[in-house]
Amino acid sequence: MTRQSDPAGTALSRRDLDLLRQSIALSETSKARGRHPFAALVADEAGKIVASAGNNSMPPEGDPTQHAELVAAAMAARALPPEALAQCTLYTSAEPCCMCAGAIYWTGIGRVVYALSEHALLGLTGNHPENPTLSLPCREVFARGQRQVAVVGPVLEEEAAKPHVGFWK
Repeated sequence: MTRQSDPAGTALSRRDLDLLRQSIALSETSKARGRHPFAALVADEAGKIVASAGNNSMPPEGDPTQHAELVAAAMAARALPPEALAQCTLYTSAEPCCMCAGAIYWTGIGRVVYALSEHALLGLTGNHPENPTLSLPCREVFARGQRQVAVVGPVLEEEAAKPHVGFWK
């Protein structure tokens, strides 16, 4: 299995990179649908996708709480028991915000792999009113919990940034 390391030194498998790229492709699909260019999926320990979602938080008909990570985590929690969720990985095109990190924590998903960092996202969105980015890395949110959530990222930031180029103008 081909392995690549993220900036924190954690090894990623070829399957991890493939699933992360699928979340990036889904973010492009969200953009093509006129939605914010974010997407996430949850895969079990064998790499089988159990849930996926694009972002549906864009006004006027969107719900600001319907970020892709939150929706995918909730779908996975309805489909799997807690012991299976603990073995799952949530792959996302951008670092989970604090709301989504909370949803990931509360559903019991054991691992997160993300592409675009919150810091890099802010550089792309600027002060756009539809994405008032919080400067609160998901690792800090998870560190406050009673159980560990493994985090790998940022990875593939240049690929993940492409759907955002020109969107936030």
